[in-house]
Amino acid sequence: MSYDLAVWEGERPADDKAAARVFTDLYERYVHADVEHPPAERIVAYVAALLEQWCDLTEDEEDTSPWSTEPLIGEACGPLIYFPLRWSMAEEASTYAAALAESMGLVCFDPQQKRLRP
Repeated sequence: MSYDLAVWEGERPADDKAAARVFTDLYERYVHADVEHPPAERIVAYVAALLEQWCDLTEDEEDTSPWSTEPLIGEACGPLIYFPLRWSMAEEASTYAAALAESMGLVCFDPQQKRLRP
């Protein structure tokens, strides 16, 4: 079981409903696209900052990484990264990931609860 987060570039939506619409639009446009979209520079920087806190699964010899996918950057498409976290570490890692996104001027959204983070 995993917990998913979505982080993207752009203006922070006015409320959770607007954020859900933006997420759905970005997901359809970039994740389900027939064309591959390289990750945007700010998303690459965000992933790099996450990996400073916890290593990528590709390097996790001690089973301490919260990520459920490898490599983490592989989940990024254009201005969006939609990534899973291990359920056992979801609270700590998602709190950090949301705060980091906010500090970098990115939007963080919880697709399960359909709400903006933090």
